[in-house]
Amino acid sequence: MSEKITNIINELEKLDYKNLFQDDFLHTWDKSQEELQAIFTVADALRAMREENISPKIFDSGLGISLFRDNSTRTRFSFASACNLLGLEVQDLDEGKSQQAHGETVKETANMISFMADVVGIRDDMYIGKGYKYMKDFSSYVQEGYDDGVLEQRPTLVNLQCDEDHPTQAMADLLHVIHEFGGVENLKGKKVAMTWAYSPSYGKPLSVPQGISALFTRFGMDVVLAHPEGYEIMPEIEKIAEDNAKTYGGSFTKTNSMEEAFKDADIVYPKSWAPFAAMEERTELYGNGDQAGIDRLEKELLEQNKQHMDWAATEDMMKLTKDGKALYMHCLPADITGVSCETGEVDATVFDRYRVPLYKEASFKPYIIAAMILLQKVENPVETLKQLVADAKERQKNK
Repeated sequence: MSEKITNIINELEKLDYKNLFQDDFLHTWDKSQEELQAIFTVADALRAMREENISPKIFDSGLGISLFRDNSTRTRFSFASACNLLGLEVQDLDEGKSQQAHGETVKETANMISFMADVVGIRDDMYIGKGYKYMKDFSSYVQEGYDDGVLEQRPTLVNLQCDEDHPTQAMADLLHVIHEFGGVENLKGKKVAMTWAYSPSYGKPLSVPQGISALFTRFGMDVVLAHPEGYEIMPEIEKIAEDNAKTYGGSFTKTNSMEEAFKDADIVYPKSWAPFAAMEERTELYGNGDQAGIDRLEKELLEQNKQHMDWAATEDMMKLTKDGKALYMHCLPADITGVSCETGEVDATVFDRYRVPLYKEASFKPYIIAAMILLQKVENPVETLKQLVADAKERQKNK
């Protein structure tokens, strides 16, 4: 066993994370500090094993069910990669091709797809008050199926983005920050500018700014949430961030000035999202089947966005950050001015300068998801990891 992997496993032994076993992962704020740290640690262990060509397969067979109710590239492939890394085959559930189109209930679907499933990853982020509820309902239905003896085992759930949180994204983002700043112990006091940015599209979920605000404040960081008036996030998530700041020694402040947020920031995260009130209205319009109302709302929001086209990560804005060298972050894809759109969230020169760290940021997500799955499914992860390394089965046969 390499010294690097040994040290990582030794760190895992110090943590209390037993409640992750056979549990779902729906919100970061539902987990303890040590449980979050355990996920980071296992993610690092799995990455180190892959780098050393050691197979981390803990499953001989089984399914990871992928249920995306919104479009996705990075998260979809990260979930598939995570499942495959651990030995699971992925099966996508396309609701348009399922019997739900013929009236099959969610309760029935949840049980029918779970007979040999170990984990179900769900993205449902488009409608306020709907996505998280769908995941909770799905969880209760598979639990009922297990209790009734229909399912031999209960598949655990991973939230791949809902209307409230995007935990796999926020956790991957924070692990990237931990590595960039040389350890979790170096995060306290770092200023994070989580800011709205202009986009020529509308209706982007609130779950990224909410997830970042709620998670980064857990580690003593000074999070500044910046947006134009009218682009507020959910007040209950703001309350979580405020409480975290008090508990963990950081701060959570709000401003309507992007310049104020960027000034002396160590990390900037300019990202477009839709106003909370507008997302609530859109959810109601969709529920009523009011297409005319949806079209009207979209036009109104696009015009509202245009009033704030100066909210962008420009070269001048980046100069306001600490030493002009803040870590620029984005969940991707970014709206890049002059590349993917005429005017967007970030200047092309800024994006290009940070392209490599941005791709590294995204690369942590498969390992975060795999760590969540492993800790949900394995009762003694320390011994399991030690055995995997002791066996040292080659992931790829070298010639």
